[in-house]
Amino acid sequence: MVDISQIKEHMEIIGADGVHIGTVDKVEGNRIKMTKADSGSHDDHHHYFSGGLIATVEGNQVRLSANGSAAILLEEEESGEPLADRND
Repeated sequence: MVDISQIKEHMEIIGADGVHIGTVDKVEGNRIKMTKADSGSHDDHHHYFSGGLIATVEGNQVRLSANGSAAILLEEEESGEPLADRND
C-alpha cells in the first residue's frame, strides 16, 4: 500500500500507461484532490481520485493503477459520487 502522505501539492498525476491525467492540488483524507484546471468539463470545481487507485509515488509523479483513459472515468465529485454516474 502506498503512503499517501508522500503526495505533495503540484505533483503530476499519470496513468499506468504514463499518460498525464492532472495535477495534485492537495490530499484530503484518503483522496487526491486535483486542481480545478484538470477537472475537465467541470472546471468550476475540483475532482478527486480515491487513494486506492494509487500504484506508486516516485519523484514528482503519482502513478495510478489504471491507464489514463480508464482513470478519468474513475474521477469522483467532492461528495464521493463517481463522475460516471452523473447525468449533466
